[in-house]
Amino acid sequence: MTKDFLQITDFNREEVLDTLQLARDMKAGKYTGKPMQGMTVACIFHKASLRTRISFETGIHQLGGDSLYITEKEIELGKRESIHDAAKVLSRYVGLIQIRTFSHKDVEDLGRHADVPVVNGLTDLTHPCQIMGDILTVWEHLGKYEDIKITYLGDGNNIANSWLNLSTLFKLHLVIGTSPETLPDPDTLHRAQEAGVSKIEIIHDPKEAVENADVVYTDVWASMGQKHQADEKADLLRKFQVNSELLKSAKENVKVLHCLPAERGREITDEVMDGPHSIVFDEAENRLHIQKAIMTQLLENNKRI
Repeated sequence: MTKDFLQITDFNREEVLDTLQLARDMKAGKYTGKPMQGMTVACIFHKASLRTRISFETGIHQLGGDSLYITEKEIELGKRESIHDAAKVLSRYVGLIQIRTFSHKDVEDLGRHADVPVVNGLTDLTHPCQIMGDILTVWEHLGKYEDIKITYLGDGNNIANSWLNLSTLFKLHLVIGTSPETLPDPDTLHRAQEAGVSKIEIIHDPKEAVENADVVYTDVWASMGQKHQADEKADLLRKFQVNSELLKSAKENVKVLHCLPAERGREITDEVMDGPHSIVFDEAENRLHIQKAIMTQLLENNKRI
């Protein structure tokens, strides 16, 4: 059975740590391997992308491979042909599949039927590569990846869900500051709480949520595919804006993350985005290094299966 990376929990704790260390080595120039030499990777994009597309394509090239940019016009999963058939055909042509789409179930079905590794570049449920890059960035700046308070402010979306998944592997104090109407996925939240690894809190007051936080994280209030809900989400989440006044309740040296793209002046202000607490662009860069490490780890793991 082929090993995939559809959620962070597809890797165990040791595999996540190995991947993070490999990413650090790659960033430092200590890893020069070409595990994708002669390999083609199918990169399926049903959603617009800057960071995901460019970082994956660049990473694949740096690892010795070639990438194919495939839009929904070429592959309408489950419409023009079944996911089963598309997976089987792609597996005859390519060595790995990366997909950025809407339905998480479609990605699970693709992974189930493909004979090559599948990497989730984003679904409506989870964004595992992003959070892997985020914890890599936190480790770089704070010198540790556990025993830290991370406060996520905003919509209970795929970013919040992925932090919950990471909290089942690493000991965190994870606070999700959001409204009662914009909570994260209930099943993901329940599994994280049941794992008993981290302290997890849902707090509806933003000042209380960021109190003594090591890291404050935010995202757009309405994700792609939800822009018709933008005004409604803004009404619910306006008080969770990350601004200088709110950061006064966090630790003095708090770090601020945003997965981008940002809607400046809504969920985050310019003064914070471009200020001394922001490590947003380090975070964006680390998508390249962590995704190279994830793909390399998958290829190595699948050799051993």
